[in-house]
Amino acid sequence: MADIKIDGKLFQERITHFINAWKADKRAGDGGVFGGVSSILIMMGKVEEIPEFQKNNAMHFWLLGYEFPATLMLLTTDTIYVATTAKKAKHLEHLKGGRVPVEVLVRGKDAAANEKQFVKIAETINSAGKKIGVLTKDRSNGPFVDEWKKVYSDKCKDIEEVDISAALSTAAFSVKDETELRAMRAASKACVALMTPFFLDQMSDVLDQEKKVKHSALADKVDQKLDDEKWWKTVELPNKQKLPSDFDPASLDWYLGPAVQSGGKYDLKLQAEPTADNLHPGVIIAGMGLRYKSYCSSIARTYLVDPNKTQESTYKVLYAVHNLVLKEIRDGVIAKDVYNKALSHIKSRKPELEKHFLKNVGAGIGIESKDPTLVLGPKNSRTLKDGMTLCITTGFTDIENPTPKDKLSKTYSLVLTDTIRVTNSDPVVFTGDAPTDLDATSFFFKDDEEMQPTPKKEKKDSRVGAVATKNITDSRLRSERTTQVDEDQEKRRREHQKELALKKQKEGLARFAESIGGQDGAEIKKFKKFESYKRDNQMPLKVKNLEILVDQKNHTLVLPVMGRPVPFHIHTIKNASKNDEGEWSYLRINFLSPGQGVGRKDDQPFEDASAQFVRSLTFRSRDGDRYEEIAAQISGMKKEATKKEQEKKDMEDVVEQDKLIEIRNRRPPVMDNVFIRPAMEGKRVPGKVEIHQNGIRYQSPLNTQQRVDVLFSNIRHLFFQPCAHELVVIIHLHLKDPIIIGNKKKTKDVQFYREATDIQFDETGNRKRKYRHGDEDEFEQEQEDRRHRAELDRQFKSFADKIADAGKNEGVEVDMPLRELGFSGVPFRSNVTIQPTTECLIQVTEPPFMVITIEDIEIAHLERVQFGLKNFDLVFVFKDFTRPPAHINTIPVESLEDVKEWLDSSDIPYTEGPLNLNWPTIMKTVTADTHQFFVDGGWSFLQNETDDEDNGEEEEESNFEIDESELEEASESSEDDSDFDSNASEEASEEADDDEDEDGEDWDELEKKAKRKDRESGLDEEDRGRNKKRRH
Repeated sequence: MADIKIDGKLFQERITHFINAWKADKRAGDGGVFGGVSSILIMMGKVEEIPEFQKNNAMHFWLLGYEFPATLMLLTTDTIYVATTAKKAKHLEHLKGGRVPVEVLVRGKDAAANEKQFVKIAETINSAGKKIGVLTKDRSNGPFVDEWKKVYSDKCKDIEEVDISAALSTAAFSVKDETELRAMRAASKACVALMTPFFLDQMSDVLDQEKKVKHSALADKVDQKLDDEKWWKTVELPNKQKLPSDFDPASLDWYLGPAVQSGGKYDLKLQAEPTADNLHPGVIIAGMGLRYKSYCSSIARTYLVDPNKTQESTYKVLYAVHNLVLKEIRDGVIAKDVYNKALSHIKSRKPELEKHFLKNVGAGIGIESKDPTLVLGPKNSRTLKDGMTLCITTGFTDIENPTPKDKLSKTYSLVLTDTIRVTNSDPVVFTGDAPTDLDATSFFFKDDEEMQPTPKKEKKDSRVGAVATKNITDSRLRSERTTQVDEDQEKRRREHQKELALKKQKEGLARFAESIGGQDGAEIKKFKKFESYKRDNQMPLKVKNLEILVDQKNHTLVLPVMGRPVPFHIHTIKNASKNDEGEWSYLRINFLSPGQGVGRKDDQPFEDASAQFVRSLTFRSRDGDRYEEIAAQISGMKKEATKKEQEKKDMEDVVEQDKLIEIRNRRPPVMDNVFIRPAMEGKRVPGKVEIHQNGIRYQSPLNTQQRVDVLFSNIRHLFFQPCAHELVVIIHLHLKDPIIIGNKKKTKDVQFYREATDIQFDETGNRKRKYRHGDEDEFEQEQEDRRHRAELDRQFKSFADKIADAGKNEGVEVDMPLRELGFSGVPFRSNVTIQPTTECLIQVTEPPFMVITIEDIEIAHLERVQFGLKNFDLVFVFKDFTRPPAHINTIPVESLEDVKEWLDSSDIPYTEGPLNLNWPTIMKTVTADTHQFFVDGGWSFLQNETDDEDNGEEEEESNFEIDESELEEASESSEDDSDFDSNASEEASEEADDDEDEDGEDWDELEKKAKRKDRESGLDEEDRGRNKKRRH
């Protein structure tokens, strides 16, 4: 016991807490949980060969961290008495002198002295009161215990014994502190690691390869992993995380199992030794319980191999009951109510399963593997409290299988066990990383032909042959199909759009009635005064030298003018330049003045534009290098001032958020292993998102200061986008006011995502490979990928719902994109899929993001809508006319009708035209005098353009379109052309055949003939070459 170190501070904290609870209960009267006892006796006998953790052991571990055999503890409300041997007593010496006095009675070899110590303890019991708290089920034995019982029966005849088990559970064991919870979390993660992936991989391998492995052999493999320290350091949990760096495998020990059961023989208490029967591919139950630093955690899962429909249905009921129990558990709930709700759910869903349901749904867990005073059964009236830890077990025993595969499948049992922590809301499931849903626990090893039902034969058209009937359409060409318009639908849309346009015009007139130009439009620029120095003595001392001075600190240039230093603020200076002429260098400084600019600065306001202005000042000197330096300093100061002005302008709409109120008394809902966009500074690593009282926090693992807080009051839209057809699964927050991420990034969109394609390994290798070749491995990979994506969607959707639930007071709701209504387009740089939601039109798959709220839209305009073009553009004008219109370019014309239908169904007035409009000019006109704009007809000029275009098309229809007779003539002429071409080719081929039929001449004769013809024609070779070039 040389290495024993008892935490004295923790001992005093816990014993003080216990005694305070005892005193409070005593003041309440005899009806309390302590039963009015005046002293409590905790007795430990000799060490058992098979140790059992009871309340007496638990009290030692809770107070001291160790178990002290042959030790007696007497607790009173004033003092703690401990009688033990000298070797153990020396470890208790430093506990003396604390808030609660501790008196250690050291026992030796002198029997008389030892008896006197027991007599002293008996006298203390008598003097404390007539009731003593004991553990009635205590089975301690040994010479030490026998000696005490002899003294106790002699000296304490009149003392009444009261069972103190419930009091110890309530005041000491059930509600855990952070140290205890940390140990339980570590034990739970170890359980998860052994269950998933290790046991699951071993079981899958046995089933895949049809090995014959005994239950006991499989359990031994799991047992041996407990001592494999290297494995514990490298094992990866189902959520892709590893065990904590401070995890100590040496502190792990079994308290239950490991248990493996199959083939119709099941014990849901998991206490029976694994049998020598072979693993049977049917219903397989695996469970285990681990103790880490004295604290327990338990897990059990049921795996279904080739289940039938009845088994799947029963498992779904169990899964629903298990989740119902977890949902019902929270602070203030009575234990029996949880069980009764689970039972009533079974009665309503499948009454025949009631007799197979377990007699309770779990119990308290901690130092004790099962707290008998905290059983979640039909009669326990104990109230659950925040901080309690429970082992939740739901199951059905000995269910008859209506369609057994073999004699070992006639009956089966199902069970699910999780270790959880009670909170004020949903419990924290410590073992929740090991999945329990049917998809994750079902395995199918039958051949595909056996599993798939025979498909119904479709009635075929006799004309179709091998082509599927559904692929035949009325129109022959794609262009014909995509441009076909439902005339009734178009007519209905036009009528609705006229109503919307009229309504928008009335709203505009009412909204901007008698407004003054500029007030409802663009921001009116104001004259700004810049002050370099308030007093003369603030100017630099060097100004006395009457030389050009650049004052970087005050953003000022001091120039000597007529014998005086004159300061000019950098914002009054346009630029500075240096020129050389002979031996002289000239420095020219240009100032801002009215009518000088040509671009954006032309409208720079001045206090009195008709006043006299200095346009420039020129200085000369023989020191050209100094002028070069001054010009560079002025340019640098001008750039810095412009940059600061721009940053200040960018930050104008950034609102400082209130502080995030963190959840302190319990662990907040967390989603780990997620990335954030915009990305944080530094290395790209996944962090975690936490939900707190008034907002959410993203915490980077690199630095505690690297975090992003978003308050619920600042969330305008919350989107969940599943990973179907995408590479990532997304939770996206669109904010009301922008926030700063990191040091400089201003954003109105914050996104949390996880990549869905991170499975790059092959877990297949089943028995089908023995006799079949093909893509079974790819098929299995695809199935695994689908399962992985479904699990990601479930996690993110659940977390998004939790965010919405926590922020419901601020009106936060989850919205999802409707992919079937989506269309492709280019809102910024790249072509992306844009999808409507209930309230918005969004693109959140890749940055830069686009979120357009429907209620912010004034009107939509479709540009480049004309015959022959493959794409069109969409422009949204917002109700806030100072906001630039949003453009979505290059939308395929095939989506035109869908876009129109969506706009119309969303009550967004839209117009269309054949050309791109100059929107900056249009918006400048609108904002100059908005009232007059609506008086003049408002947005009707866009509609008029559309109507004119329609009329023009109708008038020019005869010139543009081809009638049927012309089409026939054209087809005939094309046929004639093709006949001519084919005849020509036929004639040419016939001539060639004729030539081939003639008797051929030899090469010498042909060469002689060619030379003779050349001489006769008088053409030399160069002329022939030129002629050939001309012909080419």
